[in-house]
Amino acid sequence: MNSMSTPFSLRIFVADGDPDGLRIVERFNASARAVVFPRALLPQVKARPELQQTGVYLLLGPRPDGEGELLYVGEGDPILPRLQDHQSKKDFWTRAIGFVAVGGLLNKAHVQFLEARLIALARAAKRVPLDNGNFPGEPTLSEADRADMEVFLAHMLGMLPVLGVHAFESAPAVAAKASPVLNCKGKGVLASGYEASQGFVVKAGSQAVKAVTPSFTQMAAACELRADLLKNGVLVEDGDALRFTQDYVFSAPSSASDIVLGGCTNGRLTWRDAQGRTLKELQTAEAGS
Repeated sequence: MNSMSTPFSLRIFVADGDPDGLRIVERFNASARAVVFPRALLPQVKARPELQQTGVYLLLGPRPDGEGELLYVGEGDPILPRLQDHQSKKDFWTRAIGFVAVGGLLNKAHVQFLEARLIALARAAKRVPLDNGNFPGEPTLSEADRADMEVFLAHMLGMLPVLGVHAFESAPAVAAKASPVLNCKGKGVLASGYEASQGFVVKAGSQAVKAVTPSFTQMAAACELRADLLKNGVLVEDGDALRFTQDYVFSAPSSASDIVLGGCTNGRLTWRDAQGRTLKELQTAEAGS
C-alpha cells in the first residue's frame, strides 16, 4: 500500500528543542498524531499525555544478526505500559513512534485493527523484518469504524516515510512517465526495473543469478539482503536462475543490480533503456534539459 499522492503538510513540533529528541507530528486537518522519540528518552517522555492514550506504536532499531533495521508493531490501551514492558524485554529498539488520535477517539478494537493492518502491510512489502512473534487477524468493526480506520491508516502511511520509516511501502504499480523501464542483463539473466521515489524497483518476473562472485561474498549488506529475499520468497529458484515473485523496491540502482548479477556493480551503468542508453546517460541528459 502506498501513501496517497495528494499533496499535504505536516507540523513537526520539536518539544524539547533537540531535533533528534521528542517530536510531535501532526497532519493538517487530520486526527492522527505521532509521538517520535529515541529509547533513551522514555523516562522523560512517559508523562506525555499521548502515551496515556489508546494507540498503535512502532519500535525500530538495528538488526542483531546483520545489516538493516528490525521492526515491531504493537498496540496499547494505553501505550505507555506496553513501552515500559518493552524497555525491559526487548533489546533491539532504539526509537519509538506512537500514533494516537487527537481527542483520544481510538478504542481497543480500533488499534487492534491498525496493528493487524500494519503487520500485514509490512509482511507484504518484505522490506524490513518483523520482530513480532504473532500475526493477529483484524477484529470485527462496524462498517463506519472500518472506513474511519482506513482513513486513519492512510494518514499514518503518509506520515511515516517523512519520519524515515519505509517498511510498509510496496513498489509503485507502474513506472512514472518520467521513469522509463530499464533492463539489466548479463550472465544469462535479464531483469527489468525503473526509478521511483522510494528507490529502484525491480519488476516481478525479473531474473537474478544463482551463483555469486567471490567479491559479492565480501559485501555483507548485499549478502544479508540476498539471504532475506530468498528466505521471504521474493526470490525463488526457476531453472538455472532465480526469479522475482513480486515487484521489489531496492534502496538504489546498484543495490538492485548487485543482486541481479551477483557481484559488485555500478547500477548507473548496468541498467539501460531499450536504446542501450545507461541510467547515467539518461540522468545526465535529463539534468541538462
